[in-house]
Amino acid sequence: MKNNLLLLLMIFSIFLNAQSPVGAWERTHVSEDGLELKSTVIFSESHQSISVIEKNTGKLLHSNGGSWRLDGTTMTEVVEFDTDNPERVGQSVVFDIKIDEQYLEIIGSDMKFFKIDNGLPGKLNGAWLMSERLINGKFQIRDINRSRKTMKILSGSKFQWIAFDIDSKKFIATGGGSYTTVNGKYSENIEYFSRDISRVGMKLEFEFNLEDGKWIHRGFSSKGNPINEIWIQR
Repeated sequence: MKNNLLLLLMIFSIFLNAQSPVGAWERTHVSEDGLELKSTVIFSESHQSISVIEKNTGKLLHSNGGSWRLDGTTMTEVVEFDTDNPERVGQSVVFDIKIDEQYLEIIGSDMKFFKIDNGLPGKLNGAWLMSERLINGKFQIRDINRSRKTMKILSGSKFQWIAFDIDSKKFIATGGGSYTTVNGKYSENIEYFSRDISRVGMKLEFEFNLEDGKWIHRGFSSKGNPINEIWIQR
């Protein structure tokens, strides 16, 4: 009985001390050209993305992401998009990591990320796919199983959206930054936008609500165009 109790206490202790990558992580570093860069990684329960930008301008330098799993300290990622190396799409990338309360470190590299949040307090943390969009007064349904996807991945305070095609391995566009969800309002602060750097620094506010697992997203784009979309969590 005593031995069983000790075993249970050991298992409980391991469970409490186990760290999860879910949330947002960030690092600043200097490029070979002397530019100050910022890398932000977002993990949902199933997917992850990273963006690397020039810290002062918001210019996007690189982004990649896909699904992930963690076995002990070994991280395996299956790449779904990569701005620089599209040939990696569909491939598995395996590496070891170390996680504690403050940092996520990739073993054998100089990459060490500081924890921004653990998926809280945002109500929309997770990876989402656009499934419907209002066009000319009618909702147009998108097949979320097709290779062409528009995904949003959110932690508790950071977001990134990405448009990509897994079959053609084509990266289309991305943008991201920080966000809040307060009193039915979803607000974005844009820190980078691959298609138009002039949108960096913009603040956008949308109405949002969650219905039967769907994210209803309404408002106006950075160009002022009306938006009425439905997103489904991956």
